[in-house]
Amino acid sequence: MRLDALRACGVVLLAAAAVAIPAASSQPVSDFQPQLEAVLSGDMHFSSADLLDLTRGKIVARTLPPAAPEEVGVVGAIRVHGSRDQLVTAYRDIVTFKKNAAVLEIGRFSDPPGDSDLDSLTTNHDDFDLRGCKVAHCDIRLPANGIRQIAASVDWRQPDADAQASALFKQLLMAHVRSYVTGAPGRITQYDDGRTPVLPVVAGDELIRTASYLDTLKPGLAAHMMCFWSNPLENADDFLYWTKEAFGIAPFISVTHVTIAAAGPHQTIATSRDVYSSRYIDGSLSVMIASDAVGDPSSFYLVYVNRSRASALRGPMAGLRRSIIEHKTRVGLDTNLRDVKARVESVSYLGVRTR
Repeated sequence: MRLDALRACGVVLLAAAAVAIPAASSQPVSDFQPQLEAVLSGDMHFSSADLLDLTRGKIVARTLPPAAPEEVGVVGAIRVHGSRDQLVTAYRDIVTFKKNAAVLEIGRFSDPPGDSDLDSLTTNHDDFDLRGCKVAHCDIRLPANGIRQIAASVDWRQPDADAQASALFKQLLMAHVRSYVTGAPGRITQYDDGRTPVLPVVAGDELIRTASYLDTLKPGLAAHMMCFWSNPLENADDFLYWTKEAFGIAPFISVTHVTIAAAGPHQTIATSRDVYSSRYIDGSLSVMIASDAVGDPSSFYLVYVNRSRASALRGPMAGLRRSIIEHKTRVGLDTNLRDVKARVESVSYLGVRTR
């Protein structure tokens, strides 16, 4: 009886195993690297339907909930058929990569930064007018001591007064960049162009602290971005670049710090932190993630996140301004993702044809 019972039990067990094996194998395998899927589902609030849309080649973009009243954030992602390495190589050539109709001028700083790095930056009355510039009332963002230095140093009665002011502005900006790179005194920590001082370093650091996914993807990245001269990140590629861009009622000049690092064998992360902005932006953090597709080694997922803080998002009409900025940012994000996808895929397909 025991033998019969065991035989019967064995038949039942084998039958159960036969059922269990197909059931287990029928579970879908995720096409996302585990870290990326955790970040998209958690930090970026992507739903299961969003992830499915991504695998099918659709763009997924959404507005992110702000961590402060003056903050706006967006995230977008797309699947790209091509090489992740191709994208990273192109991104390192930031001057070529970022050229578009809105970027009027752009240049990359040397390592270490040199005086000639800003030679191709031009300024005129359309960019800013420093005549009458004083603390709490100036056309561009500068600290109080810089504003006083311009007022005391430029003789506006001279025909080359605007050129003098432009040269002095570049000197102030270069001193700030060198201080940022080395950690030496002289970094601009406060803008005193308006009635309410703006603290760009505080704004930038808060954006980094609230982006907990940075250290999820690359441990030590957040500390590196806040003080990269004292918190080196192994095998990271750091550089700074400047731009003059068309935006709003007048162009603005900015300096950006980029960090590119491997986030495991199948992912690369590139972060961009605002170092200086002549108007509009208090602080900004952008993150680009390129992550290999699990099911297709010839494809990767491109994710772009941007969070910015601006004083204009406080006070009267802040709600209207927010809706306008969020709409423009979403449209721009969609356009940029499509553009990068097209550029990478055109290079990839061209490479296939020439083999």
